[in-house]
Amino acid sequence: MGLSKTERKLRIRRRIRKVSFGTETRPRLSVFRSNKEIYAQLIDDNKGVTLASASSRDKEFDANGTKSDVATSVGKAIAEKALKLGIEAVAFDRGGNLYHGRVKSLAEGAREAGLKF
Repeated sequence: MGLSKTERKLRIRRRIRKVSFGTETRPRLSVFRSNKEIYAQLIDDNKGVTLASASSRDKEFDANGTKSDVATSVGKAIAEKALKLGIEAVAFDRGGNLYHGRVKSLAEGAREAGLKF
């Protein structure tokens, strides 16, 4: 019998985390995507600390537009917060999701705002 959808996603997430590691100068940009919302965090894995975060649930975002449009604005918001902290480069962690749709929109939004990965 094959793996369930959640088991397969966890296996992919573990495989990504073996390679993707965040430091203070180049933190990990972790993306979590639920059915309604999307969340992004900048994580320093050496200290185990979240440096900055942005999500579609923040008050600054209005729910108008498609989910992909909202994801792009979340990507821009996390990039602006990173640049304020003096962070220009990040390691991208798609969190077991395919690099497609909302995850891709978030990444492109972050790149437009000046993050490098």
